[in-house]
Amino acid sequence: MRLVIGSFTAAAALAALSFSPALHAQDFKVFDRTVQAHGFLQQGYAYSNENNFLTMDTTSGSFKMTDAGVNLSTSLSDKFRLGAQVYDRNIGILGDYHPQLDWAYGDYKIKPWLGFRGGKVKTALGLLNDTQDAEFLYTWALLPQSLYPLDLRSNTIAHTGGDVYGRIRLQKAGSLSYTGYYGQRANDTRGGEYYGAADIGDPIASVSGVTGGLDLRWNTPIKGLMLGGSWADLTDTFHAHIVAYGNLPFKTQTMPEHITDGYGDYARGRWHFSGEYRNHEDIWKVITPIAPPSIVNLGSKGWFLTAAYRVNNRLEVGTYNSRFYVDVPSIPGSQYNHVFDQAVTGRFDIDKWWNVKVEGHFMDGTGDPFSTHGFYLRDNLKGFKPTTNMLVMRTGFSF
Repeated sequence: MRLVIGSFTAAAALAALSFSPALHAQDFKVFDRTVQAHGFLQQGYAYSNENNFLTMDTTSGSFKMTDAGVNLSTSLSDKFRLGAQVYDRNIGILGDYHPQLDWAYGDYKIKPWLGFRGGKVKTALGLLNDTQDAEFLYTWALLPQSLYPLDLRSNTIAHTGGDVYGRIRLQKAGSLSYTGYYGQRANDTRGGEYYGAADIGDPIASVSGVTGGLDLRWNTPIKGLMLGGSWADLTDTFHAHIVAYGNLPFKTQTMPEHITDGYGDYARGRWHFSGEYRNHEDIWKVITPIAPPSIVNLGSKGWFLTAAYRVNNRLEVGTYNSRFYVDVPSIPGSQYNHVFDQAVTGRFDIDKWWNVKVEGHFMDGTGDPFSTHGFYLRDNLKGFKPTTNMLVMRTGFSF
């Protein structure tokens, strides 16, 4: 099935959005302290031939793909640093241009091998979780959605609590970086978790939970090769309602969730390769006033492999294969237990701060309604088609 590439008018409109003067990081003084400001703005367009994706009307073509952030940081001493970022987005109806404090923390580094962070802290989970906003680092218009779904970004992006971290030299064996963390999980009422629950008739009233974990990264003696692993335990308590039974209240609790993740990254010359595998054990106890507690398995697995090649200073091309599997799908049929995505990308760097990305996605499957990854029932009222081909165009500015 051919990739629908959209209209010439849509492409021209996206190009018009791509005008910007050169942007630079801004420094200014506050009480004799230098404060550095950075920021980013991304605008995208998506057009698909079959299913609508990420709450956007992609079958008609949609420009509702905007996000931006501004962060400030300053050093109060050689060892103590403060920083914060405000983030805003509108992806379809997700985010709805509602600004949120993405992260804000103090960082005290005693030695290279020992430091502490406290506040709302980016969560070190897998290869890309704590850097997924830095789009200028990546070839891709959309990160592999098997492990970094844009609609569920807020589920793992940060925790309110503390970290201990450091980097240990291993002499000829390279170095080992570690991060251990514990804290309250983020809760975004305008994210895909709330939208997906309402989509299946179980609107969420409130969510609470904690997370704790460890991330290890080994910078090996082989130049350009990094290997790593993450382990995390998470708890969640949902208070929700079943619309079909007269808004019957119910509660679900994890038992808890476990995430095991392994990843690698290798850069050599003009080539860049990466890969990641994640197993998410997600068992729930469902408690209602009219039936005994029941156990539900919402576990999943996912992985991706990427390859990118820098053609010259302006152009980079790449591809990835991304796969998401639902352990126990609620609806029989092959398309409901997975989402497979083969992506092909071209990135053009206008200058150091401004790029344009054009990406084709060839997707098979739509995942399970209880484990949403971009596809929602209410956005596809005529039913899901088994495959989706989609064009994504995205331009990004950073300073």
